[in-house]
Amino acid sequence: MTAIESKLLDTLNELEAAARQAQRAPSGPSLQPLFERIDRLAAQLPPGSDPELRHFLARKSYAKARESLEGRAPTRGNCGG
Repeated sequence: MTAIESKLLDTLNELEAAARQAQRAPSGPSLQPLFERIDRLAAQLPPGSDPELRHFLARKSYAKARESLEGRAPTRGNCGG
């Protein structure tokens, strides 16, 4: 795993935790800074990065991106891609 991928995984895990907290308390943390950080990190992925990971990040399929980075087979959906 590259340093960028590691940072992405950390941020995706942080997003998941913040989203759970926001569900419990609507006045919880803002998720926007995390979305922006994910976009910045995704833009830094080298050209040879996993195309499926790039696809998940472009489609904002963050749970699938996290599963991919964790080495698990992402849950398949119907994105048409």
